[in-house]
Amino acid sequence: MLKQSNYNAAFDENADRLPMTKRKSRSESGKTVTKLFVLDTNVLMHDPTSLFRFEEHDLFLPIMTLEELDNNKRGLSEVARNARQASRYLDDIVSSVAGRIDEGIPLKRHAADPATGKLFLQTQAIDSALPDSLAMGKADNHIIGVVMALQRQQPQRQVILVSKDINMRIKARALGLAAEDYFNDKVLEDIDLLYTGVRELPADFWDLHAKDMESWKKDGRTYYRVKGPLCEHLQVNEFVYQESERPMHAIVREQTGRSAVLETIKDYSHQKNNVWGITARNREQNFALNLLMNPEVDFITLLGQAGTGKTLLTLAAGLMQTLEDKSFSEIIITSVTVPVGEDIGFLPGTEEEKMNPWMGALEDNLDVLNKSDEEGGEWGRAATRDLIRSRIKVKSLNFMRGRTFLNKYLIIDEAQNLTPKQMRTLITRAGPGTKVVCLGNIAQIDTPYLTEGSSGLTYVVDRFKGWEHGGHVTLQRGERSRLADHAAEVL
Repeated sequence: MLKQSNYNAAFDENADRLPMTKRKSRSESGKTVTKLFVLDTNVLMHDPTSLFRFEEHDLFLPIMTLEELDNNKRGLSEVARNARQASRYLDDIVSSVAGRIDEGIPLKRHAADPATGKLFLQTQAIDSALPDSLAMGKADNHIIGVVMALQRQQPQRQVILVSKDINMRIKARALGLAAEDYFNDKVLEDIDLLYTGVRELPADFWDLHAKDMESWKKDGRTYYRVKGPLCEHLQVNEFVYQESERPMHAIVREQTGRSAVLETIKDYSHQKNNVWGITARNREQNFALNLLMNPEVDFITLLGQAGTGKTLLTLAAGLMQTLEDKSFSEIIITSVTVPVGEDIGFLPGTEEEKMNPWMGALEDNLDVLNKSDEEGGEWGRAATRDLIRSRIKVKSLNFMRGRTFLNKYLIIDEAQNLTPKQMRTLITRAGPGTKVVCLGNIAQIDTPYLTEGSSGLTYVVDRFKGWEHGGHVTLQRGERSRLADHAAEVL
């Protein structure tokens, strides 16, 4: 039994006075009573702005949540930074209170805040009885005890525990309490709804959209202005295709209401259009190369499982535009350093030497790209390799803040392990003339607390869709080997 005397009398008194009257009048008038959300510490450490994400509902912070915030505020990790930021927000909210804290503090500080509810802090001990099977000294159990007491004290109101800890939610539900994950950071509930950047046109597309169609040629490309119901759903820089006797592969260049302009794309599957010796092996790779080689597209995201060619295509396009076209001064590659297994310890050397073990994919793909040069012989390939390596810089994410990249080709590999905040920090490094390419597979997330729906990569794919200087392609087919393809399907 969790023995804690004197339930928060002030909070209880307050519930019987002004807020209670307000709630009664609401229920009498037929309106829904606002909910009371009890926040676990990991929610604040995951997203400090969660304090302002519950709209008209009220929040309750147990004293144990504040204690755990205090214990986790030291250090330079993302969790420690978030804990400090959450404490600053709380200080800002509490400092603005004019009356008593136990009467609830308005969360709305200014017009920009979407929250209209109140924040209640645990100002006194709460008397709560827990089952004997739950240990008394555990912080999670203490918070569950607070939820149970609040539910008993306010039976007319729904009290909900919000936690990122799955086991804590299971324990709460086993005790008959309402418990939820923190959903506000999720871009999508169902990852199958994520924008793919590719759309197959229906068989009757031209029957419905060819009326009053305009067509013209410019710079070797054919353009079609079509009008019809499907145009409302198209996004700028979305690829559309129709496989028939006369296949149609195009990109949406303009979209306004029920009208859109389609432009036929370049065929990079043909050897005459090879990119650093590489040709597209399937439809999606062809779409990806059209984006990567387009000087008007500044931001590109490529998703796909292992072996779909994300890194190879990106590197080939980067080398072509850096060494041949001179569009960029150098290629910068960075990756999230999250180990798959046990850490092997400290790595010796400079920043670039420390990053090299994480850049095995870079070395593998450079070997493939270098072998495509058969004419120069062994010496020619060695010279080409040295030239390529002189134009490629490997950087750590840790030292990106405050930098500005001018005329660079920036590749962010394993981007599925980045949070939306980290992604924003990286993309805003881009200066004039810089192209940013994000690569990743959202089915392989190694960062704790990140899911397919809340990953920074999912976030930018959703936010950048429809921007005229951004593009996205989800690569479907693996091209590594028959063994790799079969393993991806059956394992």
